Amino acid sequence: MPDPDATVAARARPRVAITLGDPRGIGPEVTRKALEDPEIAGAADFLLVGPDAMESGAEYLPVGRWTLGDGAPAAGRLAGLAIEAAVGLALRGEVQALVTAPIEKAAFRAGGWHFPGHTEMLQELSGAPAVGMMMAADRTLAGAGLRVVLATTHLALREVPAALSAELLVEQALLTHAALQQWWEIPQPAIALCAFNPHASDGGLFGDEEARIISPAVETLRARGIAASGPIPADTVFTRALRGEFDAVIAPYHDVGMAAFKTAAFGSGVNVTLGLPFPRTSPDHGTALDIAGRGVADASSMKEAIRLAIRLARRFDTNGASR
Repeated sequence: MPDPDATVAARARPRVAITLGDPRGIGPEVTRKALEDPEIAGAADFLLVGPDAMESGAEYLPVGRWTLGDGAPAAGRLAGLAIEAAVGLALRGEVQALVTAPIEKAAFRAGGWHFPGHTEMLQELSGAPAVGMMMAADRTLAGAGLRVVLATTHLALREVPAALSAELLVEQALLTHAALQQWWEIPQPAIALCAFNPHASDGGLFGDEEARIISPAVETLRARGIAASGPIPADTVFTRALRGEFDAVIAPYHDVGMAAFKTAAFGSGVNVTLGLPFPRTSPDHGTALDIAGRGVADASSMKEAIRLAIRLARRFDTNGASR
């Protein structure tokens, strides 16, 4: 049985694992810069997981060996090994949250991992029955915050119609509803379902996904007491969310959600995985191989990812359940 005093202490000052991502990228740099922020450094204990040690004052769990000049397959393999190790720590309760620096998906695949990205790997390793990918920003260029959940993630656009279903939208909306209540402490979250086709198909002129998939999902959610709205055209739903009408938007596919989110919140956004038995966040950018090693990478998003991970960790108990 967990020690109550240890549980309280972990919530007050959680231990957070940070995987350093692709060692060729900016992950190690933005992590180091983030941990140099006194506010962040004083809020939690950190365990870095990856092939390269850095002068950060944090604990370090070395995973594999990286030599400058090693190719993409080696980098991808090491990035995956770090994720495996960090998830093991989280599942054993040795850390209360996980932050992941970026990987390059092509290198990841070349390194022997079959997952399209972090989200899918985290789901398999943790045994989570369902997960969601939320992009969250407490502040945006418009001022207000924005949360966008991607119903489908790393798929070719031509594959999205077959992957989209009312059941999937309901699943993602329920994950979102639970996260908004438990993590953001919003008692009655308002959730919008973004349309798939232009103008929400304009009465069926431009497709039937709205009538066949999205509207039934909204009806199911409302029957379960969820304040769901939709389908709402993509050209207005995000503006309405930024004005405070909705607490989150469910986007039917990756780029319709990401284009809107990054336009409003580039540099301040955080990727949050819903449905895991531990909090996981990551910055909203990639490996930026073109600027890696030059010392010019912006650590703003990594700082936000760490801050949010700490906040979420304080709302989890030692069994991984939300408070």
